[in-house]
Amino acid sequence: MTPAPVRTVHPVHLEGPRLAVREFRLAPDDVAALHAVFGDPETARYLPFESQDEEECADQIELYLDEARQEPRTAYRLAVTLRADGHDPAPVGNAVLGLEGDRAASLGYALRRDTWGNGYAGEITALLCGFAFGTLGLHRLAARVDPANTASVRVLTRAGFRPEGRIRHDLHLRGAWHDSLLFSLLEDEWGRPSAARG
Repeated sequence: MTPAPVRTVHPVHLEGPRLAVREFRLAPDDVAALHAVFGDPETARYLPFESQDEEECADQIELYLDEARQEPRTAYRLAVTLRADGHDPAPVGNAVLGLEGDRAASLGYALRRDTWGNGYAGEITALLCGFAFGTLGLHRLAARVDPANTASVRVLTRAGFRPEGRIRHDLHLRGAWHDSLLFSLLEDEWGRPSAARG
């Protein structure tokens, strides 16, 4: 049986109890907000790339917008905002779904450091799972995590992701090799938490 084709969605707008997820805009507020995440060395130590300056963040958003217009769309790199911040808030982070192969995608997120510890990563994960398994009709989600990022390991485990193993020397950054932990979640394992229904 041939898998059903994956839908392309543009623009994306998701809402949870406290967060909203939308497309990035090439606007000063969005560039500065992305730089507050990607330019922070403490946050970047868990990301698969070096910290970035503001110009590099503007280039990233241009790439995100180009990817969003592709047909079929294979990358969803989205802005995460706090709903309490008003009608058109600046992002506090980003959320990513990168489609891979037959009805599969990799999932990721990054949040501004001053928002850590509020449970937002769990809400982002729930929203992405709902979008991936519901709207896009995906079958499998995978996530790679730095072994030192114990908070993200807990987030994925609570969301139902299962460990698949350790990828040794998965990334070479800052002059050293780094391992990754691989997690996955299948559509029939997804618990459909309430945040994903928004």
